[in-house]
Amino acid sequence: MAADRIAVLGAGSVGCFIGGAWAAAGLPVSFIGRPRIAHDIRERGLTLSDYSGWEARVPAVDFACVPAALADADIIIVTVKSGATGDAAREIAEHGREGALVISFQNGVSNLEVLERGLGGRFRIVRGMVPFNVAYLGDGRFHKGVAGDLWVERRAETEALARRVGGGPAELRLSTDMLGLAWGKLLINLNNAVSALSGRTLIEELSQRDYRRVVAASQREGLRLLRRAGIRPGKIGPAPPALLPTIIGAPDWLFNNVFLNAWKIDSKARSSMADDLAAGRTTEVDHINGELVALAERLGADASINRKIVELIRKAEAGAPSWAPDALRLEVLGR
Repeated sequence: MAADRIAVLGAGSVGCFIGGAWAAAGLPVSFIGRPRIAHDIRERGLTLSDYSGWEARVPAVDFACVPAALADADIIIVTVKSGATGDAAREIAEHGREGALVISFQNGVSNLEVLERGLGGRFRIVRGMVPFNVAYLGDGRFHKGVAGDLWVERRAETEALARRVGGGPAELRLSTDMLGLAWGKLLINLNNAVSALSGRTLIEELSQRDYRRVVAASQREGLRLLRRAGIRPGKIGPAPPALLPTIIGAPDWLFNNVFLNAWKIDSKARSSMADDLAAGRTTEVDHINGELVALAERLGADASINRKIVELIRKAEAGAPSWAPDALRLEVLGR
């Protein structure tokens, strides 16, 4: 299949950045998203930037707010929030062209199964993974604030797509173990909730060891559960999953001067969960920390740390204030 036409379903921060970077590389991309972003892009165009100083502008953008625009797509990129995956599947089933390639670039590990149930074998569905954060700066400007490349399941059609995308900030890397990478990404994403509860940018939050101690404890709990379930998380970035809690929980002098610099996080980077809280939206915590709580329940095991974090995010969604570093550590860890 030539796979010439690409549609991004759920074109928010991540979807606009991926689709915009591919459009800037010469691929024909259309976008389906919220009216607010559609208005901004129609008024200002689409501008992309990243932590390295790269910048691109896409002045002419095909942006729709209804799923009928899926009908012409050979490849459908799904970037809706995880809680909306079922709705996305229904929209693709109704409006998409049968046989189209559907790539899930979403947080969590269970979205692929939701898409497969909803699309009933009529579409080719593959798992993707986004290892970086994207902030919407307003006026059609989207900024990638953390290093990392996109990952997607290795197939003939994704190999062809990767060649067309080429290099750049939305380059595609291929893997035969996407489920393992999804669990590895989830362990890293456990920082999202702590970042959101802190009310700070990523670099401000990660600079505080008490916040990191909470993240490290949630990762240790996650690793215990994954070992018990026989799941091997994949390596995302320079550190293997087993070392993540040690690195995250390292003293400030070591973490801030060595590890934080290596991760290339700039001052604009925020967690997507923090953005959701700021916008009054329901977060994806059920699909990140909540995935470990659900796994613990299936195993008859305990996930008290991640369960507590889910509880605190629910309160934050209802308007609870941000947490200071020591207060959050005491609330979650009790010490």
